[in-house]
Amino acid sequence: ARLVGMGLSLRQLFWVTGIIAFFLSALADNMTTALVMGAVVMAVGADNPRFVAIAMVNIVCAANAGGAFSPFGDITTLMVWQSGRVEFFEFFALFVPAVATYLVPAAVMSFAVPAEQPARPEEHVRMLRGARRAIFLGLLTITLAVSFEQFLGIPPFMGMMTGLSLLMLLAYYLRSTRREGEPEYNLIRAIQAVEWDTLLFFFGVMFSVGGLAFIGYLGLASGVMYGTWGPTAANVVMGVTSSIIDNIPVMFSVLSMRPDMPHFQWLLVTLTCGVGGSLLSVGSAAGVALMGTSQGRYTFFSHLRWTPLIALGYGAGIGTHFLVNA
Repeated sequence: ARLVGMGLSLRQLFWVTGIIAFFLSALADNMTTALVMGAVVMAVGADNPRFVAIAMVNIVCAANAGGAFSPFGDITTLMVWQSGRVEFFEFFALFVPAVATYLVPAAVMSFAVPAEQPARPEEHVRMLRGARRAIFLGLLTITLAVSFEQFLGIPPFMGMMTGLSLLMLLAYYLRSTRREGEPEYNLIRAIQAVEWDTLLFFFGVMFSVGGLAFIGYLGLASGVMYGTWGPTAANVVMGVTSSIIDNIPVMFSVLSMRPDMPHFQWLLVTLTCGVGGSLLSVGSAAGVALMGTSQGRYTFFSHLRWTPLIALGYGAGIGTHFLVNA
């Protein structure tokens, strides 16, 4: 609400939403971040379809790039972390390459943003009772997930489930002490609204990839790609492939192949699969989510026109990774 009411120009809003998306996605997941920033863009620029399309592309690129340097930024990074290939603090080596991946296309796209001052809509939002405690529990949950893994050797999902349990206790307390006229804090109803179809889709994809690994096809593919092409070429190709068939099944395929790669190459494939999904709007959950909420202003083809520029940023991120981390 504060962003909407600040009276920013369209170009300023382009940069503010992109930068916030870059850093917020490292903590709150790229799809969640894209939805929040997309709502700001729609509230301010709903009457300017050209601005909405460019800003949405920028948000997708920023959210995917920001999610690449954090274990919580994307499901792909979470999978790499839980597999033990990259430790928690080692992901931050990808920060500078991720910045390069985002800034290269954003700097050029900003010149295409209309130099206009949009209308300043008034929106007043009041935090409900228990909101600050819920935010604290969200941050505590992430801390628990990291601490369980780093200090206790317990899988990170146990920290997440502990945080969910604490949130349920808070919800029970707020419902028990509910005041007259106060909205109902129904956590069970919120969980019912989770995208179960999407979760089951990813379960089916991983189940299928696991089957391919079991019968040996992924082993053959690994021998050709990582044995013949070499890890660098294979990891770059896997990143491009993630823009077509989504980055999560691609990363799961790489982990199932179990290629013998040095640590530098595991960081490279984490980067390429994270930001490669930005090449097309269907390559990441952030892009798919924004296409569904933009009311036709952000589409596959409006994203496709910027793909060559995004590919330039993709190459810049890979080159920066070699310069900084090799």
